[in-house]
Amino acid sequence: MPNVLLIEDEVALGMIVRDSLEVRGFTVLYAADGEEGYALFREQKPDVVVADVMMPRLDGFTLAERIRQADADIPIIFLTARSQTADVVRGFELGGNDYLKKPFSIDELIVRIKALLNRNLGVRPAMPDRLPIGRYQFDYLKQKLAFNGNEIAMSHREAELLKRLYEQRNQVLERSAVLLELWGDDSFFNGRSLDVFITRLRRYLKEDPQIQIVNVRGVGYKLIV
Repeated sequence: MPNVLLIEDEVALGMIVRDSLEVRGFTVLYAADGEEGYALFREQKPDVVVADVMMPRLDGFTLAERIRQADADIPIIFLTARSQTADVVRGFELGGNDYLKKPFSIDELIVRIKALLNRNLGVRPAMPDRLPIGRYQFDYLKQKLAFNGNEIAMSHREAELLKRLYEQRNQVLERSAVLLELWGDDSFFNGRSLDVFITRLRRYLKEDPQIQIVNVRGVGYKLIV
C-alpha cells in the first residue's frame, strides 16, 4: 500500500486519521507542523502528501511550494476548513492536486488518495530539461520560461499545463482530459480556472508572434508553433 505523509497540527485529528489509514493497510508518516513535515518528505520520499493548510512554523501552501521545487509529480491533498475561492485557486496554483474540506470522512480521503495515485501511474517519457517553444526556452523542472535573456517564473500548475500543451503541440489538447488530470474534475468552476490559466500562458508567450494557443470550440486547446 502507498506510503502517506500526513501533516496535521491538530494532534488528536492527526492520530485518528493516521490510525484509520493504517487499519486500512496504508503506511503513514505523521508530522504535527509544516517544518517537520517537510523534513520527513525529504528523508522518506512518500507516495502522497496529505497536509493541513493552517499550520504553525510552515503553512500548507508554503510547504506545497517547497515540495514542488523538489518533486513536480507527487500528489498533494490539502485538508482545510477554508473553502473561499481565492484559497482554493491559490492552493492549486502552488501545486496542490486536491482539496478536502473539514470535517471529512476517511473513506472519502482514501478514494481521493487512490484516484491521484492511479492518475500518476501513467508516467510520461522523460523530457529534456529545456524545451524549445518557438523563440522561448521552457525549463519544466525549474518552472521558468526564458525569452531573450529574460525569465518568467511560473506556478506549478502553469508549468504543468504548458508541458501538456507542448506534448500535444499542433494537436488538440482535450479540455475535459486536462481538467480531470490537473484539477481532479471537469466542473464549471474548474473550467473557468483553466480558462484563466490559458489566458496567462498566452500573455507569457506573446513576444513570439509565431506561437498561438487557440480554442478549439467544444473540444479544447491547441498550441501552434
